[in-house]
Amino acid sequence: MKHYFVSAAIIKVNDEILCFQRGPSKFDYISHKYEFPGGKIEEGESPEKALIREVKDELNLDISHLDFFQTVEHQYLDFKITMHAFKCIANNLEEIKLNEHLNFKQLTYSELSELDWAAADIPFVERLIFESNG
Repeated sequence: MKHYFVSAAIIKVNDEILCFQRGPSKFDYISHKYEFPGGKIEEGESPEKALIREVKDELNLDISHLDFFQTVEHQYLDFKITMHAFKCIANNLEEIKLNEHLNFKQLTYSELSELDWAAADIPFVERLIFESNG
């Protein structure tokens, strides 16, 4: 079974979070689900460098102020994922371009639970909601 190491961006805009809807996938269980954007970490690359590269490629966004949030291990039916999430900000939101995603939403912390999330992202969502209530 394949094991992927990836980074994910929790992009903050004031007191809200950007959430992105995946496009179609060969795996139905992640098609059209919402996620935090990011991607695979290449050999010799740090999780932070991978995230900066992936967010630029996927969304045309320059991110900064990366702050480690949490690591999640999740096993899907066909692969395993180790995902490192970082809170960050986007420096050029007006230039956002959806190169791989279908849609995005800017939501308050309490609204995050309204979306249909990819399973590996759910622990991040739960922690974000919990911490915003604390």
